[in-house]
Amino acid sequence: MSAFTRRTALAAAALALATTVCACSGTNGAGGAGGSEADGGKVTLRWSTWGSAEDTAVFKAFTDEFAKKHPNITLKLEQVASYEDYQPKLLTQLTSGTAPDVFYVGDDYIGKLVADGVLAPLDAQLAGPDSRSRPADFFEGIYGGAKKDGVTYGVPNDTNPEVLWFDQKVLAAAGITEDPAALNEAGQWTMAKFQEMNAKLKAADKTGTIFWNWYGANYSMVNGFGGKVWDGGKFVATTDPKTRQALKALADGYRAKTFASADLLPEGNGAATQFIKHKAGFYAGGRWVIEGIDKGGDRTGYDIVPFPSESGQPIPGAVAASYLAINKDGKHQKEAFTFLTEFVGKEGQQLRLKGGSGVPSVRGAENVVTDGAYPPHARTFLDVRDRGFANYPDEVAVPGLTKAINDQLMKIWEGKVGFDEGMTQLQSLVDGMKGKQG
Repeated sequence: MSAFTRRTALAAAALALATTVCACSGTNGAGGAGGSEADGGKVTLRWSTWGSAEDTAVFKAFTDEFAKKHPNITLKLEQVASYEDYQPKLLTQLTSGTAPDVFYVGDDYIGKLVADGVLAPLDAQLAGPDSRSRPADFFEGIYGGAKKDGVTYGVPNDTNPEVLWFDQKVLAAAGITEDPAALNEAGQWTMAKFQEMNAKLKAADKTGTIFWNWYGANYSMVNGFGGKVWDGGKFVATTDPKTRQALKALADGYRAKTFASADLLPEGNGAATQFIKHKAGFYAGGRWVIEGIDKGGDRTGYDIVPFPSESGQPIPGAVAASYLAINKDGKHQKEAFTFLTEFVGKEGQQLRLKGGSGVPSVRGAENVVTDGAYPPHARTFLDVRDRGFANYPDEVAVPGLTKAINDQLMKIWEGKVGFDEGMTQLQSLVDGMKGKQG
C-alpha cells in the first residue's frame, strides 16, 4: 500500500456504513440523479466512500441512530475498497451524471471537484436552523481545498494530525536523557535538538526517524525550518532558502540513513514493525500508529510530540483530511444535507470514531482522543489539529500534482538525482502542471 493510501485510509477512518438504514415513512420527492429513488415519500439516498469491509463495524452505532431519527431515508452505500480505484470511479460518475448524492473526497481531489463546479455550496445550510455542524465548529486550516473564494463545498469528516511518535526505550539506548514531550511543554523542542537526537540515534546504530513520503511529513519539516511551499499562488519550495534548507536536511538524512523512508521498507519489515521492535527513535504518523503498537502488545514507553521548530514555539503542522460533499445535481438535497450534517457533527463523530483511529474535525468531540489517556500526551493530536493545515489549496487544485511532487522528492531522497538538479526539475514539473491546468 502506498504511503498516501495508508495515510488517507486511516486518517479518514476509511469508513463506511456496512448496512442499509431501514425505510418506514416520511416525505420528499422523485427519483434522483444516478438512480436515487423515492417511493411513497421514502427517499433512497446514495452515498459512497472507500474502505474495507472490516472498517465498517465501528459505524453501526451511527447507522442505528440515524435510522431511528430518519425512518423516511434509506441510505444506500456504494463502497470501493481501494482509494486508488475510488477517486477515478467518482470522477467518471460525475461526468456521466451517475454519481451518488453524497460522497467522500480525498484531500488531493477536492480542489479539482470544486473547480469543476460539481459540488453543492454548503454555507447557507451549515449556518441554517437544521445544521448540526456550524462553520464555527470546525478549524479553518483543515478545510484545505474544500473552500474557494470564501465558499464551502466540503466538510472535513474527521482528521489525522501528523506528529512524531517516539520510543523512550530507544532514545535511552542512544544516551538521550531528555524527553521530547517535556521539551515541547517547556518551549524548547527545537529543530536543532531534533537533529541532535537523530545524530545520536544513528551513532547508536538506530534509525533516527521513519517518515512516509507525503506532504504531511515533508511540509511539516518545511514549516519546522520556517520555510514556505506556496506563496501567493506560486510554488516557492525550490527558491525559499528555509524550504531548501529543510528539504536538504531530509535528503542528507535519507542518504546518511539517519532517516528511513517507510515507502521503501520491505513489506514484512515495514515502518510499524521496525518501530515496535525498537529499531527507530521517531516515527512520523497519526493516531493510527496506535494500531501498529498494539500489534506489538506493549504500549509502554511510547509518546508523541509535534514537529519541532527553529525557536521551539508551535508551528502549523500537517493534518490529513478527507471531506464529505454533496452532489450539486442530486435530487434529494435536503436529505443529503441531513446526512452530511449529522455525519460530521459532534454527536456523529463521537459515534463514528469511538474505538477508532481518527481525530475529530469538530469542536466538542475531543473526548474521543483524550478518554483513553493514550499516548500520555494525546492532547498533542488536538493541538496540532487546532493550528494545523490540510494540503494547500493551490496544490490540490491541480489533479495529480501532489503525487508528482512526492515522486520527484523520492528521486532526491534515493539519490537518483542530485539535490540542486532535483530542485530545478521539481520547479519545472510544478510550473508545467500548473500551466496545463491554467
